[in-house]
Order: sequence, then C-alpha cells, then structure tokens
Amino acid sequence: MPNPTRSTYTPDHLIAGDFPQVKESGVIAAGQELARGAVLGKVTADGQYKLSLAAAADGSEVPVVVLDADIDTTGGAAPGPLLLTGEVLGSGLTLGAGHTVASVKAALRPLSLFVR
Repeated sequence: MPNPTRSTYTPDHLIAGDFPQVKESGVIAAGQELARGAVLGKVTADGQYKLSLAAAADGSEVPVVVLDADIDTTGGAAPGPLLLTGEVLGSGLTLGAGHTVASVKAALRPLSLFVR
C-alpha cells in the first residue's frame, strides 16, 4: 500500500474572492525591495513602477497596480509580475507613505482592482 503524501494548506494572504485576475509583467524601478502586495504607481516619464507615495510628483503618487511577487531591484530595474484586476485583502497590501487602505481602495476600484 502506498504511503500517502501530506501537504499543508497555506492560505493566500493577498488574493480575496473569485473576481478574475489579470496579470502582466512591468518594469519595477531600480532601488527598491518590495514584498508581494506592494501598491505601485507608474512613473510618467519612463513607465516604470515604484511604491506609490502620496507626496510623489512623478505620476507614481496614483496607485495603479499591485505587485504579485517579492522583488529586489537594488541592483537595477527588473521585470516583475503585476496584478491589474482582481480582489485583494487590504491586510495583505504594503502601502507607501501617505496612503491608507481607504485611499488605495478608492483609487484602484475604477481599475477593477477591489480591496476587501
């Protein structure tokens, strides 16, 4: 008789609900160590993504996507997976200075990224 294999269920601390997820790759700006769930803005000048800070003035102050994997760009800009649509848990997000779950929820909702 074969020995059954056991596995442990690890809940996802970012994804919530069954809303369809759309993902794509984008360039994450250099000089960042970001965890999955970081709320990113897009720099207008070069189209790269970085942690959205409310006081930024380069376009990245507007939250537009959620990072879907940990990434380290301290060695230079690199491609990273971005969540464009779906449902995420507010508790699983990393927010830049000046943002709150409520402000990010309002910014992402028109983009079909729903924060629960």
